[in-house]
Parts: sequence; C-alpha cells; structure tokens
Amino acid sequence: MNKIILADSQAIFRAGTAKVLAMDEDLRIIAQCTDLERMYHAVTTFPNSIVLFAASLQPDFTRLGMLLETTNSRGIVIAENNENAASYMQQGFRGVVFRSVTGPALVECVRRVAAGDSWLPTQSAPPEAIEEDLVGARVRDRLTPKEMRIVALIVQGCKNREIAIRLKTTEQVIKNYLRSIYDKTGVGDRLELALFTIHHRVLAKAAAEVGSKLEAENQAANQAASQSASGAMA
Repeated sequence: MNKIILADSQAIFRAGTAKVLAMDEDLRIIAQCTDLERMYHAVTTFPNSIVLFAASLQPDFTRLGMLLETTNSRGIVIAENNENAASYMQQGFRGVVFRSVTGPALVECVRRVAAGDSWLPTQSAPPEAIEEDLVGARVRDRLTPKEMRIVALIVQGCKNREIAIRLKTTEQVIKNYLRSIYDKTGVGDRLELALFTIHHRVLAKAAAEVGSKLEAENQAANQAASQSASGAMA
C-alpha cells in the first residue's frame, strides 16, 4: 500500500484528486493538507510517503526537498497548466502533473513514482502553443450569464446556500439552475462540474473572469455596508 499526502489549497481540485486516487486499491491517502505548515507536519509524521503538492502553495523548495530526503519520501508537483514542468524535475522532485491532468495519467504518475521511477508530462506545450479548446468554448457559449456565475462560484468551492446568498436568490433556484448546467456540460454533480471546468481552458478562463467580477462586487458591497454602518454610528 502506497501512502499519499495530498496538499493543495484548492478544495475542489483536492477533492477531485482524492476521489481519483481512492479508486486505486494500491493507493491510500493518509493526509489532506490545505497549507504549507500542515503539509510539513504530515511529511514529518508519515515518512516513506508520496507527497502530491500544489506549486501554488509556494513552498521553500530547498527546505521541502531536504525534508522529503530525510523522511525517505518522494515529491510530485501539481503545476499550473502554463508552467515549465522540467524546472521542477531539475530541483529533485520525482514527478510533475498539470492541473489539466486526466485521472488515468494522475494514477499512472503516482504509481510510477512509488515504484522509484520519475514522471514528466508527455505534452508540455508553452502557453502560446496551447491548442484550441472547442469543447470548452461550446459549453461556455451555451451557458447563460447567471449559469456562468454559478459555475464560477462552484469552482471556488461555494455551497448552494452561499451561492444563493451571493446571488440574492434561494437555494431551490440554485438547484434548478444546476440541473440545467449539468445537462449542458454532461456532468453528474458539482465536483464533476468543477473538474470539467478546470480541465477546459476556455471555460476555466471565462469562469475565472466572472469569479473575479463577483469578488469585486462582493468587496464593494461589504465596503459600502461598512461605511453605512460607520455613518449611522456617527
């Protein structure tokens, strides 16, 4: 049984990765970490493990490399889709996967590294050479503005109640919209929806842009409410 430590601040991607790895009988996730300190603690507590961690956590790679060597563990980097995978291998990590990695490729990577081999993505095209995402574009164009807002919040890990509050509606309305979104994307639940979005560049970009607008609107609303409260107290 190969022990896996999974570290990533993105809840949806972490959940999807755990779901994929749990389907392999030879792989066992023994810790899920949302930040660096928890990851360092897990690596120290569970030696001889495979540490699958997101580069976006921005660890001290030298410190982490030494810790992995001390605990006889191996590191696999979850890189963003436009990063240079080879640079991580040069720092001594045993494998690299992009966030757009498929389930079978992820499992194969972990199994290879566990067996003492290394794994580098077979397709590491530079950002300017990323192929056109026809599926993502088609789904993006089919979604209404309201549906895209819901998708953006789903990717951020929001639950139905939080989405309803953010969009000033009810949970039942959100559930109704989700059924329509599932039909248009061909997925069965919110986790599959989030992973589908992440894996399709055009759709992911659209969702990120909408998410940024929603966050700006939320911050502006909070600031206005704070100023209103301060004025009332004065």
